Amino acid sequence: MVASAKQIASILEGFSLEVTPASASKVDRFEDFLPRGTSVNVTFLPGANIQDTIDVSQRLSLEGFNPVPHIAARNFETEYALEEFLDKLVSKANVSEVLVIAGGISKPMGPYANSMQILSSGLLEKYKIKKLGVAGHPEGSPDISSTEIHSALREKNDWAQNSNIDVYIATQFCFEANPIISWEQKIRRAGNKLPIHIGLPGLATLKTLLKFAQSSGIGPSIRVLRRQSKNVAKLILIREPDVILSKLADSIAIDPNSLISKIHFYPFGGIAKTAAWATAVHAGKIEIGRLAGFKVCEKD
Repeated sequence: MVASAKQIASILEGFSLEVTPASASKVDRFEDFLPRGTSVNVTFLPGANIQDTIDVSQRLSLEGFNPVPHIAARNFETEYALEEFLDKLVSKANVSEVLVIAGGISKPMGPYANSMQILSSGLLEKYKIKKLGVAGHPEGSPDISSTEIHSALREKNDWAQNSNIDVYIATQFCFEANPIISWEQKIRRAGNKLPIHIGLPGLATLKTLLKFAQSSGIGPSIRVLRRQSKNVAKLILIREPDVILSKLADSIAIDPNSLISKIHFYPFGGIAKTAAWATAVHAGKIEIGRLAGFKVCEKD
């Protein structure tokens, strides 16, 4: 069964995207290319200034968007530091949704080593967080074993069932649909009931995609890029994630019990291009392709 153009467009309903404080500083007005109310994740990277995440979240809120700041467990030196962060996010940026992750450093800076410790702290309820994303790994993670990943996912499902907070899974970015589809079916069979927001790369050059893929340690689907990178001329061409999007829509059409519910874009700096493309596809103004591999559109 092949998804219709309408079904493909519908998978982009309520799409979200991610910004770093550095990329946000280059944007004059988010409303120039994003529908108001769009959820925008704000990163909190190792070594970054925590105030930057607060400031960008506040700005997004004032401009009419839904800021979703990252809470990286291992980045907090004390419980007080986490509570102060949450207090400022809520009081200054009107935050009601967060993404809780372990964080990209191997050794915790303080009392929190994983996301479950944040969830179990009671602080999210104290600060009236209403919606919460937790990490998903369709292609595994270099930082944690598959056994630990599945165990953590069971814990998060159990926690969600006993919480009034709306919980979903937000995945790392992938370059192939099949690993995502297989992973979703596998964790559903294992008992997952949480909706899933699939991470996809936004519009970017092949050279940029390769750089971020290698630095993030993503799994097998990176071979899609490596095959294409053998043609040096293709390195400077922008890629659209149209093929993977259409295949995900096909899988949902075939399996209506699929828990894939939304798409989250990692723009890698190309925020305006990615937002404009996703908005146009959702509105039916662009009919996306189904050919194998990322579609080439134009030079950067």
